[in-house]
This record gives sequence, C-alpha cells and structure tokens, in this order.
Amino acid sequence: MTVFGQEQLSGEYEVDGLGNVTLPLIGEVPAKGKTEGQVEKLITEKLSPEYLRDPNVSVDVLTYRPFYIFGEVNAPGSYPYVNGMTVINAIALAGGYTYRARTSSVNLIRASDPSGEPQTVPTNESIAPGDVIEVRERYF
Repeated sequence: MTVFGQEQLSGEYEVDGLGNVTLPLIGEVPAKGKTEGQVEKLITEKLSPEYLRDPNVSVDVLTYRPFYIFGEVNAPGSYPYVNGMTVINAIALAGGYTYRARTSSVNLIRASDPSGEPQTVPTNESIAPGDVIEVRERYF
C-alpha cells in the first residue's frame, strides 16, 4: 500500500485469515471479497476526515494465496496463483497431464463457494486464489 506523501503509512501489509488488513492509525480494514479499488476507497475514507486531508492511496496485491491441483497431473501440489490464470495454465504448471488424464474438463472447487461442491468446468475456465482443481481419469 502506498499513501502518497506519507512514507510512515506506506508499506507491505498482510491480509489475515479473516480477510482483514490491519493498518497504522485506522486499524482493521475488511479486504475479503473486495477489489483493490474498493480497498483503496475504504482506506481513503478512514484516513480522510481525522488523519489526512485528501489522502491519495494506492493498493497492489503482491502475493496471492496458492491454488491446488491433484489427480492426473505429473506434479500435483500447491502452486502460486498469477492474475488471469486458467485451468490449462494450472495444468501446465503441474507438469502437464498423465497418460490417463481426461483432457476435456476438470472438477473445480471454488474457494469462494461455501458449499465446497465441485463443478465440472472446461480447461479454459478462469481460476482464483485458493481454488482446488482435480484432473480426473479418463474412461477407456
């Protein structure tokens, strides 16, 4: 986070397990489920009346939660998420398909879905941080 002209407030901050960022002066700011722009607005609103006149805040995400992939890939595990990732990008990171893999679709458990139910999706589907991908075995 950068607060222009305020080096003591600028720095790297972590989002905790509940989705909050704790900042100097203003305390906790909810970040879960919000875009960078929405978090910038919240921080600006909290700083503006009491601490700074017309603050200019910029928020960038440096590191995302990993995604997870298992099943018929050569190197299952957790991998760092990169903005704009798709299932096929994730499979490539995991060393590609095994010879038994079903290549037309995968099961995807969205981190944002509280039910935790897998969805069958095509390989061009976008993924998000924390998602779990299962590459299933094909039928002969």
